[in-house]
Amino acid sequence: MHRRLVRRLAVAGCALSLLVTPGLTTAGASAATPDDAAAAPAAERHGGKGGGHHHGDRDEARRVGYFTQWGARDRDFLVKDLVTSGTAKRLTHLNYAFGNVSPDGKCFEANLGDEGDAYTDYQRPMTAAESVDGRADKPRQRLAGNFNQLRKLKRMYPDLKVMMSLGGWAWSTHFSDAVRTPESRREFVSSCLDLFIEGNLPRIDGKGGPGSAAGLFDGIDLDWEWPNYPGDVDTVYRPEDKENFTALVAEFRRQLDKAERGRHDRDRGRGHGHGHGHECDRDLLLTAFLPASSAAMDAGYETRKLFPHLDYATVQGYDLHGAWEKNTNQQSAIHSPDDSLEQVVDDWLERGAPRDKIVLGIPFYGRGWQGVEGGGDGFNQPAAGAAPGTWEAGFEDYKVLKEFAASGEYEVYRDRENGHAWLFDGNTFWTYDDPQVIAQKAEYIDDRDLGGAMVWSLDGDDDGELYRVLDRGLD
Repeated sequence: MHRRLVRRLAVAGCALSLLVTPGLTTAGASAATPDDAAAAPAAERHGGKGGGHHHGDRDEARRVGYFTQWGARDRDFLVKDLVTSGTAKRLTHLNYAFGNVSPDGKCFEANLGDEGDAYTDYQRPMTAAESVDGRADKPRQRLAGNFNQLRKLKRMYPDLKVMMSLGGWAWSTHFSDAVRTPESRREFVSSCLDLFIEGNLPRIDGKGGPGSAAGLFDGIDLDWEWPNYPGDVDTVYRPEDKENFTALVAEFRRQLDKAERGRHDRDRGRGHGHGHGHECDRDLLLTAFLPASSAAMDAGYETRKLFPHLDYATVQGYDLHGAWEKNTNQQSAIHSPDDSLEQVVDDWLERGAPRDKIVLGIPFYGRGWQGVEGGGDGFNQPAAGAAPGTWEAGFEDYKVLKEFAASGEYEVYRDRENGHAWLFDGNTFWTYDDPQVIAQKAEYIDDRDLGGAMVWSLDGDDDGELYRVLDRGLD
C-alpha cells in the first residue's frame, strides 16, 4: 500500500498538502472474480484508527455529503437519521439539495409541486420522534421542516458547515438566463443571499418571515448542470455561459464577503479585521459542483479564473456510464481503460484546479441494466435496457443493492486492481460501491493529496455503513 510519510490534508485549505511517496499507478484490468467476502474492517486497513470524526481538527480531509429535500419527503430519511447513524459527527460540510432559480432569475421558496417545496423545507411540523433533539415543533414557531432540523443539527455539531446547494439536474433550467448581464447577476446573487444567508424566507401559512432562517446556512454551493453544455431536457445553455459562470462566482464571492463583513461589524463591533483570504478565515463559503466530462469542462469553465473565488469544488465521480448506454459498464471506477476517477482528477488538474480544492464525488447508489446477453460475469455486455429501480429505472440505493448481494441470487464481482465492483444474476447487472470499494477510494483520495470526499447522496447509505468506512479511510 502506498502511504505518505507526512500527511497534512487540509479542511478548507488551512494547511498545505504534502506528498512524499508516489500515488497509485494505473495497471491493466485485473481478472474479475466472484467475491462474497465481507469488506476488511477499515480500522485494520488503516492502521487501527477509529472512526469518529473530530470537528475542528484542521489536519484532515473535507467530508461532504448531500442531504436531499425529497429524501425527507418521499423516502422517510430525516435529518435525525444523520445523528442516529453516526454520520453527522463525521461530516465537515452538509449540502442541502436543492434551491431553485425562477424564470426571472431569482432564488425563491414556494409550494409549486415539482418546481418548489417550501413545505418540506421550512413548514412541515416535526414530531418529537422525528426531531434531532427529541422535541416536537410548536405550532407558532416560524421555522419548521428540514431547515429547523438543520439548525438543531448545527447546535449539536457547532463545527458542521451547512450549505444551500442551488440547481441540480432538474433545477438548473434558468441559470443561463439569470447570469447574462452584470445587473442580472447582481440581482440573482442578492436574491439568494437575502433568502438563504440573511434568512428572509417568505411568509407562507404562518411560517417564515424576515430573519426566520438567519444563521442557518454557512454558504452557497453552485450546482449548475451545465454551463454551455447539454443538461436536463429543458435546461437553457449558450456559449457565453462559460464567461458568465466565472462572473457569477466572482459576484457570489463579492457579496458573501460583504455580508460577512456586515456580520462582523454588527456582532463584534469592529470593522474589517476579519480575513477573507482562505476558507479557514471565512464564515460564509462558496463552492461548486463540477462535471466529470472533459468536453463539459472545456465548454463551460475557465478553471484558472474560477478557483480563486471558490473555497473548494466537489467533482462528479459517478455516472461515468449508465443504462443510457447499450453495454453494461462501471459507473465510478478508480482506474479504467476508458472513463475513470483518475482521468477526471487528472483532467481538472491539467486545467489548473488546485488539488487541495478538489473534493471527489462518491456514489451511494448504483446503475443497472437488464436483459444482459453474453453470460460470464456480465461486464461490458449488450443489454436490453435499464434495470427496474425503486425510484427510477437504472438507479438503486446502496442499501437495496446490499440486500441483492446478500440474497444469494446475485454474484458479487470485483476488480480489485481498478477499484470497482458489480452484481450479476445472469440477466440483471448493477455497478455499485460497497465498503471495499469505498475504502479503496478513500485511500486514492489520500494518496493523491486531494481535498476530500463528497457523497451523493446520504439517504442511499445503510445506517451510515459506507460513511463510516469513508471517514476511517480519510483519517
